[in-house]
Amino acid sequence: MNKKALITGITGQDGSYLAELLLEKGYEVHGIVRRSSTFNTSRIDHIYRDPHDPDARLFLHYGDLTDGQSITNLVLDHEPDEIYNLGAQSHVRVSFDSPAYTLQATGVGALNVLEAARQLNKTKTTKVYQASSSEMFGDVLETPQTEATPFQPQSPYACAKVYAFHQTVNYRNAYDLFASNGILFNHESPRRGETFVTRKITRAATRIKFGLQDKLYLGNLDAKRDWGYAKDYVEGMWRMLQQPEPDDFVLATGVTHTIRQFLDFSFGHLDIDWSKHVEMDSRYLRPTEVNLLLGDASKALDVLGWEPQTSCQELAWLMIEHDLELAQEEATQDSLAE
Repeated sequence: MNKKALITGITGQDGSYLAELLLEKGYEVHGIVRRSSTFNTSRIDHIYRDPHDPDARLFLHYGDLTDGQSITNLVLDHEPDEIYNLGAQSHVRVSFDSPAYTLQATGVGALNVLEAARQLNKTKTTKVYQASSSEMFGDVLETPQTEATPFQPQSPYACAKVYAFHQTVNYRNAYDLFASNGILFNHESPRRGETFVTRKITRAATRIKFGLQDKLYLGNLDAKRDWGYAKDYVEGMWRMLQQPEPDDFVLATGVTHTIRQFLDFSFGHLDIDWSKHVEMDSRYLRPTEVNLLLGDASKALDVLGWEPQTSCQELAWLMIEHDLELAQEEATQDSLAE
């Protein structure tokens, strides 16, 4: 019998890549989406079939991480073998503006998933993956950061993720629940939201190439991040739940780059001098900044056999090539409208 997986945050970057991976492996995949007046399924439309199709293996259900009863109902109704909790209010800067909601969605939401899994575990064994974040390390106490590095969160988002991390460990210890934390360092892709800095850069670079905009406004250009490719990282998530015992793992490239270097990779691929187009805007600075994140994924290599396949430069180029097509379409539409 094929395995069944439940994914929160399935319409996001990671959720869409994970759904693809699980479908390729023969899973039946169930995803939780929030009710909205407009559809937000563009990242998974290419793999979605009419649920009445006898060959359909991807099913979407309305629910909300902040509504514990709805999560429990879905888990008990569908009895997944694996639960991947990827849903969250995941924008660090926005978390300063909406701290209470961030805690509810990102922190308490994870608790709701764990409690639902605990209820199901009374009759059927299920495994839980919790999407933890390198932002938990915050004002880092050591470099590189490993599974043993103390947390020093510097944002409401990071604090909520620390809460979710410890609840995952607690449920593992207290209830013998198979629950693993994946401490993922920054991972990007062409499916990254356009308000996140890497995608903001690649979209702006390609639009500047076609004369659709002239300036790009950013915050701290000297922040250093360990950037990988989201499609590589969801493989690591899946491998964590295939282990005989639950554990916590860092997924990272082990290489750090500044925002300036990502600008070099992106604008340089288009032969554009980014310094003529990029300006600093204090609105994009965080009240408390995280200046350096660099992960050590040696445990993931040793135990999971996982390692990243895509360099930061290759990632930037991949995103640029995708966004070039979008900019080309936009330029064409503008010319037709004139």
